[in-house]
Amino acid sequence: MGTFFAKMTVIQGVSKMSLNVKLSETLVDQARRYGSVAHRSVPKQVEYWSQIGKIAEENPDLPFSVIRDILVADQEEPIGEYQFG
Repeated sequence: MGTFFAKMTVIQGVSKMSLNVKLSETLVDQARRYGSVAHRSVPKQVEYWSQIGKIAEENPDLPFSVIRDILVADQEEPIGEYQFG
């Protein structure tokens, strides 16, 4: 079994940092397959899965559908504060 290295961007505050991560061939193949369906690159698919895992770990009672909605909402453009009246 081979291994692959993926360059990933880690966001801490407002700064970004890149690091190389050693990934198994199986994980890379799965990320390629799932990512192609969602039009994501392999690194973006792995990042997506890591975000799901982080949210699920921090909120074990949330169903996947809510976690997915959170990730979709994070990608939407902010529309500003709602003005009542």
